[in-house]
Amino acid sequence: MVSPVLRKQHILIVFGTRPEAIKMVPVVQALKAQPGIRATLCVTAQHRKMLDQVLSIAGLTPDIDLDLMLPNQSLGDLLAR
Repeated sequence: MVSPVLRKQHILIVFGTRPEAIKMVPVVQALKAQPGIRATLCVTAQHRKMLDQVLSIAGLTPDIDLDLMLPNQSLGDLLAR
């Protein structure tokens, strides 16, 4: 059995808009640089093009891409997915 102290902590980071990405990029980079942390990046892609630009500049690739947004989608449609 692995000691809880030696086991990597798993952190899921979720965001979907450009403003969120701009704020979270330094946090994601810092977490990914820590040897005792397994950071998983998940994006919802609410602002697909703008979000992809920020991620590209930062050199980050999402581990999970929910790609939730569709053209002319209502909030109800989004929540139902």
